[in-house]
Amino acid sequence: MKLYHCPNARSMRALWALEEMGLDYELVTLRFPPRVFHKDYKAVNPLGTVPTLIDGEAVLTESAGICHYLGEKYGPTPLAVTRKEQDFGVYINWLHRSDATLTFPQTLVLRYSMLEPEERRQPQVVDDYKAWFLGRWRSVEAGLEGRSFLCAGRFTMADIAVGYALHLALSIGIHEAMTPNVERWWETITARDGYKRAAAF
Repeated sequence: MKLYHCPNARSMRALWALEEMGLDYELVTLRFPPRVFHKDYKAVNPLGTVPTLIDGEAVLTESAGICHYLGEKYGPTPLAVTRKEQDFGVYINWLHRSDATLTFPQTLVLRYSMLEPEERRQPQVVDDYKAWFLGRWRSVEAGLEGRSFLCAGRFTMADIAVGYALHLALSIGIHEAMTPNVERWWETITARDGYKRAAAF
């Protein structure tokens, strides 16, 4: 397998999953955003985004989807919740929520507070989408009430996928996301060797 990655980008989800599973892979680290700094990368992924995971003939570009794929293809693994388990639906919902609901608004905060030239930055967009993110992030605080992990009573791909959303929030200064249940969970999941290795790239 080959993973195309930018530090602190959504590709960290895939990298963390690969490290947790102990799978063999080649890592290609690019400067962010790769569509700007690596013009040839569009031959790999026409979207110009990261991650891209190449596994034989399979080419995947969605970070939470890669987590799901790795758990299914290279399992069985405790990181994946099977359809026979009670929390299967909860697990799938967290995987999809992690990016579609939680990471998306943060990308607008990042773009209009840091990436755009000064004259194109939009404080109102930043404030609005930060509030959007925090409103939806409350579901994580609630979901961790009385739980050590998001589902199935153990660390899973859901924790990786949603954990990255918090990693991104902290990296762009949304420290309000660190609510009590979230802080307890974050200390647990970031103590894992898989996270430490992924975060070091």
